[in-house]
Amino acid sequence: MSESNSEQKIPVKQIHSKDNKVKVSGRRGAKQEKHRPRHRIYVRAVEGVYQTLRNRMNWVMMVSFMLLPWIHIDGRQSVFLDFAHRQFHLFGLTIWPQDLMLLAFVFIIAAFSLFFFTTFLGRVWCGYWCPQTVWTFIFIWFEEKFEGPRNKRMRLDELPWDFNKVWRKTAKHACWVGFSLFTALTFVAYFWGSHASFLGFFTGDMTFWPYFWTFFFTLATYGNAGWMRETVCLHMCPYARFQSVMFDQDTFTVSYDATRGEARGPRPRKKDPKELGLGDCIDCVLCVQVCPTGIDIRNGLQYECINCGACVDACDQTMDRMGYEKGLISYTTERQLAGGKTNIMRPKLLGYGMVLVIMITALIATAVGRDPLKLDVIRDRNVLSRLNEYGLMENVYTLKVLNKSQQTRDYQLSVQGIDGLEWGGEQVVTVEPGEVFSVPVSLAIDPYLLDKPINELEFVLTDDAGNRVVQESRFIKGR
Repeated sequence: MSESNSEQKIPVKQIHSKDNKVKVSGRRGAKQEKHRPRHRIYVRAVEGVYQTLRNRMNWVMMVSFMLLPWIHIDGRQSVFLDFAHRQFHLFGLTIWPQDLMLLAFVFIIAAFSLFFFTTFLGRVWCGYWCPQTVWTFIFIWFEEKFEGPRNKRMRLDELPWDFNKVWRKTAKHACWVGFSLFTALTFVAYFWGSHASFLGFFTGDMTFWPYFWTFFFTLATYGNAGWMRETVCLHMCPYARFQSVMFDQDTFTVSYDATRGEARGPRPRKKDPKELGLGDCIDCVLCVQVCPTGIDIRNGLQYECINCGACVDACDQTMDRMGYEKGLISYTTERQLAGGKTNIMRPKLLGYGMVLVIMITALIATAVGRDPLKLDVIRDRNVLSRLNEYGLMENVYTLKVLNKSQQTRDYQLSVQGIDGLEWGGEQVVTVEPGEVFSVPVSLAIDPYLLDKPINELEFVLTDDAGNRVVQESRFIKGR
């Protein structure tokens, strides 16, 4: 090979795996490394401002999830998604299929909340509130209680199986399975009722589907939080893939200040790093050890980062011990790292916020203005109109009265818009909570009193609490 060709040759760097058993090189080696089975991540415990905040938010989320099925309002479970009877009970409010606009507003608000907070604070939902993260840290807590801190867990896994290892592993997995079962029963309680789910499971009174979903979610919780963990965040959660669309230069993310930190390297505590040609990063790799997804934040912004702030707390502790200024790893923006000033009030964030406010206002207005009763009018399609035995023109209707309240109500039915109509059928009905009551009704009138072939009228429904609803319909004059 000529000297010129030798100079143009791209150098190939050999990468040795940690166990020194696999050697890969070039593009083919990188591909093989990419598809190798993942190494287990041993998360190191860390304390700090952000971990205290995360723990408190995790407790709020977990306790709310566990307690809501047991809180009752007006004798009914506070949150009960009764698909069998097509009713959603939310804190005393019953949502019917006719009220699906409320659910649409809820979903829109959830979506734009995600857009707003991601644009403002990055993937903070994943780090502080996502159930996958919350339950993963709970399972890690069980792991630490039985197997010890990170270094002890690593050594335990390398030791041969003996009594000490067996009982610790057995106790850990027993707690994982027990907590997974409790989680699954709580989840099922939102759909089948708290007492029916918990008591029915242990007494054998549950039917097939509640049992199926209980075992399914037990297995899913045990697998996701105990074994898959960061794999769910990296490869199964779609949020990890599309979050970057909402990022911009002013999004607050966990970032490493390379200008201040490089070059890395160990040094004596009392030695000035500038004299050694080093930055503030002492290369202790604590930021990697505490990361639940196993990334090195010093490599720059990565989609795997869930913005939990564990590396921030770990780095701040190291900076404290070294006597350096905190903030080498911090919640900051790309613009601020480049020496600029973060622009918080930017059009995209304001747009998301404005839509969010509008949707919340619409939800509140719709919920407040929601009628506790509903009336549907169905005309008899077989006979549009007919002459009855008294020579009167008659139209037949079926009125469906829906009681959307939680109390038994008495309802008064009437009609307006056409003078001289004779009512045939019940005009006062009693309807149970959540019941749809059908009332067959006929209206009759002297045909000579009608000037038009099609006449507009209104059915009026009034309850004993003074609520009133009007439903338009038509009276057809036959030939």
